[in-house]
Amino acid sequence: MLTHPIMEKLQAMNFYGMRKAFEDQLEMADIGKLSFEERFGLLVDREKTEREDRRLKIRLQKAKLRHNASMEDIDFNHPRGLDRQLILSLSSCEWLKAHHNVFIMGPTGIGKSYLACAIAHKACREGYSALYLRLPKLFSELSLAKGDGRYGKLLSGFARTDLLVLDDWGLSKLNKEQQRDFLEIVEDRYEVGSTIITSQLKVSHWHEVIDDPTLADAILDRVVHNAYKIDLEGDSMRKKKRKLT
Repeated sequence: MLTHPIMEKLQAMNFYGMRKAFEDQLEMADIGKLSFEERFGLLVDREKTEREDRRLKIRLQKAKLRHNASMEDIDFNHPRGLDRQLILSLSSCEWLKAHHNVFIMGPTGIGKSYLACAIAHKACREGYSALYLRLPKLFSELSLAKGDGRYGKLLSGFARTDLLVLDDWGLSKLNKEQQRDFLEIVEDRYEVGSTIITSQLKVSHWHEVIDDPTLADAILDRVVHNAYKIDLEGDSMRKKKRKLT
């Protein structure tokens, strides 16, 4: 049997995994010991794995995570009040199915952004879309988008994303435009998507970031009541790493 035409057809149909598996089988001396069903099953399994890997790669590229982080690499030894059971619970991604949120609070350098990216990475591995956004940069981008007509498109993209990571909430008070922008984002995502928010401020101080009490109530009502809270404390992990190097 001529194998080259088969290879070309598999390539043309984008069956890259099956093509690689077929090549591997041709080089296996004892492949004849397997039945047709077993050989075909190996081809299908390889194709499925290859497609899942490609989808994951695309999801991670679109997520633009700040850190190359994973749940398996989270440091539970550093004393910062990190609840292992809560993290294991979040790794199941059931909270994403329920459209719940996660707040990660603590001082600078304690690992909030890394933890948020690790959780988002796990979400991508489970088939969810994610997007990392640093709030100061986001507000600047939204302001520019209003001038060039991209504002609605950006908000629609945020609304369609399964998990939005909003990093560095509360570094400074929000002006009126930023308050309205943030309300638009959380309103569109209410009970249809999940959001991770990191902040140096405890939730009890979040009202202080928003001058308008009515807007503050509207915003927090849409994100607080169904959120898991991770409250970190202790010495900076960056200082720990510097001491080790």
